[in-house]
Amino acid sequence: MSASTVVSAGTQRTEARSRAHEIWRTVRLHSVTPYVFFGIPWLILGGVWAVTMVAAVILRGAGVSDATDGFRYSWAVLSPQWYLVVVGVQAIAYTFSFALGFGATRRDFWLGTSLMFVLVSVEMAAAIATLVQIEQATGGWWIGAGMFDTLWYGQQGWLVDFYTTFALQLLVLFVGASVTTVYLRWRMRGMMIMFFSAAALVLILVAGLTFTESWTAVFDWFASIGIVGTFTVVLAKALAWAVVGYFVIRRATPR
Repeated sequence: MSASTVVSAGTQRTEARSRAHEIWRTVRLHSVTPYVFFGIPWLILGGVWAVTMVAAVILRGAGVSDATDGFRYSWAVLSPQWYLVVVGVQAIAYTFSFALGFGATRRDFWLGTSLMFVLVSVEMAAAIATLVQIEQATGGWWIGAGMFDTLWYGQQGWLVDFYTTFALQLLVLFVGASVTTVYLRWRMRGMMIMFFSAAALVLILVAGLTFTESWTAVFDWFASIGIVGTFTVVLAKALAWAVVGYFVIRRATPR
């Protein structure tokens, strides 16, 4: 056996293509700044909760009897979602090059990031679903305030509230992350093409539904599949974004 053959055999990689320890290392890399994923979202939610409580006290003091019904239409419970889009962007933009420098492959990095997104979504979903139950049990924190028991929440129990929040969390995180992979792969040209293409598709869809008078059929379809069916569509979109991001980041270049 020649020396070159021995060297080649000694340097051949034998580990599995998707290495669990590298995936978990990516999770730990994201956890270096835990406040980004687990702190700031709750600071936002806590601040909005405080404002809601003050508003409820003012309305109660003013004798507004239908204030509780009005809170049902509050979007305050969704306030962290806009920030979590940015978290998805930061998760890729700020840690991608570090992860590659530590020996992770692009696939390991994306799978680890996806696992982190799942953990964050589970934590937020479980907490919000529980807070909905507490709010209902206390009659709106004893003052008739509605912060979590709003919109579709509180209608079909803890498990549905958990599932819908989980699906929504994953969607916003993967949208932010996947858009960032497009920038890493094709820079500003890719971003412009993506945004203009998305805008064109939305306009075509709106025009098609309008000219064919199909809006009622669309609303009726969503009504027929219910809350769980609607958020199953949301979860499917989240998974689609995750798949797109996976394939794009495999050829992305760190900044």
